[in-house]
Amino acid sequence: MEGNHARKHVYRQRITVPLEYLVCFTRQVFRPDNPTLVETIAEREPARRHRLLVAIDDGVAQAWPALSDDVERYCKAHARRLELLQRPTIVPGGERVKQSTAVIDALQADMHRLGVDRQSFVVAIGGGAMLDAVGFAAAVTHRGVRLVRLPTTVLSQNDSGVGVKNGINAFGAKNFLGTFAPPFAVINDSDFLRTLSPRDLRAGMAEAVKVALIRDPAFFDWLEAHCVELSAFAEPRMAHLIRVAAEIHMRHIATAGDPFELGSARPLDFGHWAAHKLESLSAHEVRHGEAVAIGMALDSRYSCETGLLRESELERICGLLEGLGFTLWHDALEAFDHDEKPMLLAGLREFREHLGGELTVTLLRAIGRGVEVHRIDPETVVRSLAWLKARFTARAAQRSSA
Repeated sequence: MEGNHARKHVYRQRITVPLEYLVCFTRQVFRPDNPTLVETIAEREPARRHRLLVAIDDGVAQAWPALSDDVERYCKAHARRLELLQRPTIVPGGERVKQSTAVIDALQADMHRLGVDRQSFVVAIGGGAMLDAVGFAAAVTHRGVRLVRLPTTVLSQNDSGVGVKNGINAFGAKNFLGTFAPPFAVINDSDFLRTLSPRDLRAGMAEAVKVALIRDPAFFDWLEAHCVELSAFAEPRMAHLIRVAAEIHMRHIATAGDPFELGSARPLDFGHWAAHKLESLSAHEVRHGEAVAIGMALDSRYSCETGLLRESELERICGLLEGLGFTLWHDALEAFDHDEKPMLLAGLREFREHLGGELTVTLLRAIGRGVEVHRIDPETVVRSLAWLKARFTARAAQRSSA
């Protein structure tokens, strides 16, 4: 007999969408006789003439004044398969580009005016923050315009540039607006690294240390063994660091089972809960990689305080970071709120909110072996901060007396 309520009908819809993109390593990508860019763009539709809108990070444009001309010359040399819609657009680099929607709005206005469609390409040439912002603009235009990333920093070539995330900051929160959108392709040109300052070269190495710490103890051993050469930015060693770190990063995305972070675990963000907050507390005076180095040192000490990590391994971690040239302290870590609590602790709440669900932080059980925890004790964080400052002070005293 029929009840008073209509029978419930439930359908479980399942969609599987294979995602694939190329990650290429080359040099002199805009030399007309280098086929990497044109062949990558034309890979799926070799007979088509592909339309390009190119955006360049202003820091890169300043360090490489001829780059816009090089892009135009390249597209002219391959005019049968590439159509450059206008002279490359110069956009702000660094965290400036992520602090408002202004750049997004301007890029989307250009895309609308030029008739950029879902089969057109946005080519982004710049550091990680610029790639994040331009990637966001491409991802939300026509629900997704094809994006080719040309990362220009160590950090973006070995980490963020080969991933699937993009976004901008909003409401004082890091990456509050964004999407998961795999690029069409990534092209790493090692020549771009020559445009970087020593500070930016160094900052990018933090993410390589990170993936070694959570995924690959043999890579950590290699970083230790070549620390002196890496601290001097020896090109062959830097190239190896970038390639191996990128491979580990890509392997994690492909095999960890949660590439779009639908759960609450994010092991690739080891050291990042504190790093993201430190960046904002320092008004972005601290580079992302510098903040990650400090965040990893803090979380490694916390791991040690809670009995997870041995003191000897903590010393190896801090020793490697310092050997690479990182300073493992910043006075913004001592900022307190009205309750006399470190403002850094607010980073835990923001990290949980960004992830959704319960707090999940990756700590270390050993070098190369991460472990997820769901509670961070504020008092232990305070003790870890005190240890970090004491270490920094002692090192500074040693240097001044030498």
